[in-house]
Amino acid sequence: MVQHMSRKRPIVTYKNGQLQGVEDEIVTEFPITIHINGEEFATMVCTPTHLEELIIGFLASEGAILFKDDVTDLIIDESAGFAYVTLKSEIHEKQQQHSKRFIGSCCGKSRQFYFQNDVRTAKTSMAKTRLKPEDCLNLMKMMQKNSLVFKNTGGVHNAALCTPSEILVGRADIGRHNAIDKLYGHSLLNKIPVRDKVIVFSGRISSEILIKAAKIGVGIVLSKSAPTDLAIQLADDLNITTVGFIRGESFNVYSHPERISDYSMAE
Repeated sequence: MVQHMSRKRPIVTYKNGQLQGVEDEIVTEFPITIHINGEEFATMVCTPTHLEELIIGFLASEGAILFKDDVTDLIIDESAGFAYVTLKSEIHEKQQQHSKRFIGSCCGKSRQFYFQNDVRTAKTSMAKTRLKPEDCLNLMKMMQKNSLVFKNTGGVHNAALCTPSEILVGRADIGRHNAIDKLYGHSLLNKIPVRDKVIVFSGRISSEILIKAAKIGVGIVLSKSAPTDLAIQLADDLNITTVGFIRGESFNVYSHPERISDYSMAE
């Protein structure tokens, strides 16, 4: 069964003082349950496109795999909403403890809260990539121009993996975490080096989004929305440049502004 990102549906709208029947485009919501080596691992609610990328990216983000080759078999049954993954080795118990939090160390600091898996897989960025201010504006404009599902439905988040001058791949999903995982999965499946790449994102940069970016290995995250305080603290520690509120011809740089080349500290 082929799944679609959106479907047409008759609705009633109120406009210009009148109720009237129209047809609207509604984004699709789809649950998929992942089994690993015969054991249920997780259920995700997602937009049902690029499911292989989503599953591979999610497993890498959770620390269940490091490389594409760690997966020996992946069967997706879209009609039933199941994915069956066979790994070369069993998942260690500590990799299954998704909900346990503790205070871990990051770059010699111990003030941040992490999921246990995050401490093992989040990387301090060694990226040397720099952007000009106009690069930040242009990448955001390009991603928004290509966001056709959002324009038609208003119901998805968008993310893109980019060079300083172009979008390499863009993905959309009802879950902002899923959109990032699809990029991660795409880079693993296609063996794309990511250290010199940039993530452009439509949603709020939460601590979880920042950690996903760190796991992928990029050094710059651009968003049209705001970061949270914890996300900025994590970005400081993990050497990631976060740029938010990219709207029109302006933006704010919240961490590691040295990667934005025209930046200069006021005297």
